[in-house]
Amino acid sequence: MNRSCLASVAVPLKDTGTELVAEAGGVELLRYVHRPDMPVGEGRKPYFHPMRTLDGDVVTCYRPHDHRWHKGLQMTVSHLSGQNFWGGPSYVRERGGYVDLPNVGTMRHEEFDGPGRERLTWVTQGGLRLVDELREFSVHETGDGAWALDFTTAMTNTRGEPLRFGSPTTHGRPMAGYSGLFWRGPRSFTGGRVIAGNGLDGPRTMGRTTTWLAYSGTHDEVDRSSTLLFLAEPGTVWFVRTEPFAAVNPSLAFHTEIVLPPGETLRRRYRVVVAIGAWDRDRLESYVAAHPLGRGDVP
Repeated sequence: MNRSCLASVAVPLKDTGTELVAEAGGVELLRYVHRPDMPVGEGRKPYFHPMRTLDGDVVTCYRPHDHRWHKGLQMTVSHLSGQNFWGGPSYVRERGGYVDLPNVGTMRHEEFDGPGRERLTWVTQGGLRLVDELREFSVHETGDGAWALDFTTAMTNTRGEPLRFGSPTTHGRPMAGYSGLFWRGPRSFTGGRVIAGNGLDGPRTMGRTTTWLAYSGTHDEVDRSSTLLFLAEPGTVWFVRTEPFAAVNPSLAFHTEIVLPPGETLRRRYRVVVAIGAWDRDRLESYVAAHPLGRGDVP
């Protein structure tokens, strides 16, 4: 198989009515829950879980006891003009910590108008419509013990006034710049290994800029490891944790807020590669070189 052609083996998405399911080789690779059932305070929005390797090992965590609003892999925003589309409490600079507020919004699924092409509406807890989102994603086998999820989002400001995308760090908490596409890894991945572009690795990746970052961890019960490789656009700043849990987020607004004027659209594109084994830097760099992210198909 030609490894330079990522899209050559597409995996179909089957809709159950509440979930999209992707299967390959007798293994369920992922479920995308687009009609979730959860408390309002956890931030109702679609999520990918479980996600599995081609060996069937689960590489996501769902509703962990420490952060009930963490659900696999999600598109989510922690601070949006005073609203919280992340879930849980909000960081408030003036009060020096996290506060439970009636500001936890919903990313509401509206429809699929094509395979993996979803329209969503972001609505505050008080019922105000802030964002119309067009989300597109697809799943591909890459033929080397890995598969890839391509994910694009186009978020349009429908509020009639500027929207400010931020994070706890833009609101005063150092090195807590999480906002945007967020992955929570399984418990056994705690203390895992991080390798990233620009020669970065380990804790040095927090708050740094690179176009790719990989997290490797070991599974319970089976004698296997897995690697998740995240690719993002140039200029991306990363939120990463290996302790007290595994988490990766190519942040929308780690250090600086993004101001989106009325009617304008914020676009981002990502790829998440799920691979069997603990890939080293040489293998990761070879994969990234063979499968560059590009910008061509961002909606």
